Amino acid sequence: MGHEHCNAKPRNNKHLKYRERLIIELMIKEKKTTKAIASVIACSQRTIQRELKRGQVQQINGTTWEYYKTYDADTAQNKYIENRSGSGTCLKIGHDHKLCREIERQIKAKRSPDIIANDIKKRNKEFNVTVCTSTLYNYLRKNIFLEVSYKDLVYGRYRKRKDKHLNRPSYKNVRGRSIEERPEEANDRTKQGHWEMDLIVSGKKLGKACLLTLTERKSRKEIIRKLPDKTQESVIRELDKLERKLGRKGFAKMFKTITVDNGTEFLNSIEMERSCVSKGKQRTQVFYAHPYSAFERGSNENLNRMIRRFIPKGTDISTYTKQEIKKIEQWLNTYPRKILDYRTPQEVFNQVA
Repeated sequence: MGHEHCNAKPRNNKHLKYRERLIIELMIKEKKTTKAIASVIACSQRTIQRELKRGQVQQINGTTWEYYKTYDADTAQNKYIENRSGSGTCLKIGHDHKLCREIERQIKAKRSPDIIANDIKKRNKEFNVTVCTSTLYNYLRKNIFLEVSYKDLVYGRYRKRKDKHLNRPSYKNVRGRSIEERPEEANDRTKQGHWEMDLIVSGKKLGKACLLTLTERKSRKEIIRKLPDKTQESVIRELDKLERKLGRKGFAKMFKTITVDNGTEFLNSIEMERSCVSKGKQRTQVFYAHPYSAFERGSNENLNRMIRRFIPKGTDISTYTKQEIKKIEQWLNTYPRKILDYRTPQEVFNQVA
């Protein structure tokens, strides 16, 4: 069964077969690298690494009488059958292959275990069993799934934040309003029309292009616009485009307030507030968060992290087209949120709009 005769053709079946496990065992004995094995089996190195962990056994050297760890195809195959059948360890989803595939698909689509668990609960008639969020996290940590693992999650499980509401000196931007002056309806999220704004920049020395991101505080609806550079002029120009599209009254109704940080690109509050359609009239109110207080724009910060699922840090944003940016925006606005009772931002926004 020489593996040198095996051709690395695209895999139709994503799960490893017993014959492939035997090939892996043989190549491990020949001290081949995971890269070489993956090439022969026609799968990723991570799949091979998980498989080696699954089939790891301890054996004894008949000459030196020393123990060593290696891979055993039969052990790996038995564990595979055990996990898929639900026998032995009594895995809740072991016998529901359709559910396993659906969970793998959604993890690959950058969905969180909590959102997946809720979706499965809503579609319970499609599957034999349901799983809760904590169970799904445990399965991922234990490498129960063949195609995904805990490492495939964009973020690990939610960790409780430290209390950041500390006593701090009052701060006011010299040219604008402090967040301390913001209307109470903006603070408690009871009314729609209050936004947080920020920029996502390209990696260092990779270009000037950036993303202007606006997050509505009540619904978490997201607006993303690509800018050529990180300047006040580019920010104001994009706000002007939005106002021309909505009209001054439409813009004023949709954007009652906008909260920003103290970056130089946001310091010209006068021009950001001034209407470009009706001269001399105001289109919105801009408020400034305290320095080093990103949590005061928490919704926007969280959405920026979600955008990084698609545009990692250190990326040249100029390489992304407007169509690609629009798809990311649509994904964010149709992604169910636990804080919205698993509704999407677009659903909540449309109910009030």
